[in-house]
Amino acid sequence: MRYKYYLAAATAFAIWGCFSFVLKPLHNYPSPDILFYRIFCCVILMVATNLLFRKKAIAETKSSLALLKPETRRNLMILTVISSLMLAGNWFFFIYVMNHISVKAASFAYLVCPLLTTVFAFIILKERLTPLQWLSVGLSLVSCVLLSYNNFNDVFFSIIVAATYAIYLVLQKKFIGIDKFLLLTVQLLITSAILLPFYPVYSGPLPQEASFYGYIAVIAIGFTIIPMLLNLFALKGINSSTLGILLYINPIIGFLLAAFYYKESISAIQIVAYSIIVISIIIFNIGSYLKLRSAAK
Repeated sequence: MRYKYYLAAATAFAIWGCFSFVLKPLHNYPSPDILFYRIFCCVILMVATNLLFRKKAIAETKSSLALLKPETRRNLMILTVISSLMLAGNWFFFIYVMNHISVKAASFAYLVCPLLTTVFAFIILKERLTPLQWLSVGLSLVSCVLLSYNNFNDVFFSIIVAATYAIYLVLQKKFIGIDKFLLLTVQLLITSAILLPFYPVYSGPLPQEASFYGYIAVIAIGFTIIPMLLNLFALKGINSSTLGILLYINPIIGFLLAAFYYKESISAIQIVAYSIIVISIIIFNIGSYLKLRSAAK
């Protein structure tokens, strides 16, 4: 039964791996504009969906929250705000890196992210890994060191992108028994409320091209709402560390696109590093399988 959670996570990261197809055509627009319109579009769509079709889920969530202790409700709100801040930061820096540094740098961010996710999950959630899984993490670290050689600027921005998403991902495990669609809606509402005062100051002229809004709609639905819900669904059945390792699907696809579609220069070290990543994914999943089989006995 757990395979559906693995499939959900893999599908989400495969979708994000192809993000450049809809993001690159918007490279002439300021990164803040893409972020603003992406979030505002997501909020409008999700709020409308909740109000029109999910009134029962809203009522049930209200009832569940009312039964919680005031301290628990306060902690949930704090976690929701922190999650929203991490999400907004991740989106902004990812768009900036993708459009103003390189596709490779954006892909590298999601090579670092699984490592940081594993570390944060170990510290915050006390998740444990098998020796085989730690070997996989060690191989991933080796690949990241290889990729960071002579690319400090890329690595700096990549770590920011990775850290914000890793923290967001780990924190989602804290939301137990909360409707995932409604949770994501609230997170995006908070994010939009935080960003709204900055819109008049940092946004560019109102885009006139219909294609801009078409791409934003595709980004909002196909590359934001759907994969994020798949991600939240996956966290119901697998731990953050496993989800973090599956996240490697994203940068591998991004790397292949950078090399063969966008024709960015690829060095021998990068080829070796990404090959190590593929090996580490295989080893980690073997460790996960053995762990599940041992637990089933």
